[in-house]
Formats: sequence, structure tokens, C-alpha cells
Amino acid sequence: MKYTPKDIEERFEEAAATLRRLPDARVPGYFSTWPPIIRAAAEAYGYDPARMPRIAPSPQAIGRMEETFTWLTWLEADDARIVWLRAEGVRWKPICWRVGLSRAAAWRRWVAALIAIANRLNSKYFVGLKKGRKKGVTATIDEARREGLL
Repeated sequence: MKYTPKDIEERFEEAAATLRRLPDARVPGYFSTWPPIIRAAAEAYGYDPARMPRIAPSPQAIGRMEETFTWLTWLEADDARIVWLRAEGVRWKPICWRVGLSRAAAWRRWVAALIAIANRLNSKYFVGLKKGRKKGVTATIDEARREGLL
């Protein structure tokens, strides 16, 4: 299977959704000894907000999520942060504030990171591993366009 940047983006979005569906980490043993509140009939219905049950992810989804976490280690810290924030659905403006880049520069770094992961998974040239001169973000995007990945 040949990975494309779109495939990588979808895998990161799936990983973020899987992480949201996992149960919260809680310290066991803490509970209240107070009796439950008995409400009057007038306030018993619709008093509390509705709680939707959290559907646990499958073991396969957790395995894919863990695999995508290893992909983040292949990137520089800022690039990994941009990729993960986009996977969580954060808009570009807060991402630009956190990373300190313009919208266009953040988008280029995001696309270059997705291309780098796709190239590494396809056993091709990886931006961060080549010794010597590092390939620029724009050159990486241009090469992906020539190959038809974008």
C-alpha cells in the first residue's frame, strides 16, 4: 500500500478520536459517602445535563493510535505539535499563536510533515534522516506535487 499525505491525515484524525474515546485516568478509591440527593418531582427530570455513554474504542483502533504516536517521533517538535493539533480539530489561528508562525508557514510545515511521514512509510527519502543539507519545506511540497501525492 502506498501512503499519501491524505491517508496520514486521516490516520491522525482517527488517532485523536480514539484518544478522546478512551476512559479518563482517575485515582481509584475516592468517592462520596453522602447519600444521593432526593429531588422533588418538579425538578427531577431534566435537572442534570444528559450524559452520553462513552463507547470504548476497539483494540485495533488503539493499536493504530499507538502506531501513529510513533510517527510523531519522526518529526521535529513544532511540526509534531502542528500535526497533532490539526488532528484534534484545532483551527489554524490558535495553532499559529502556539507555534509562533504565520498561517501559510504553519500550513507548509504541516503538509511537509505529512509528506515526510508518507515518504518514510513508503520507504522513501525522509526529510529528518538525511545527513548533510536538509531539504526545505517548499522543495518537499514541490516534489510531492510532481509525484502526484498532493
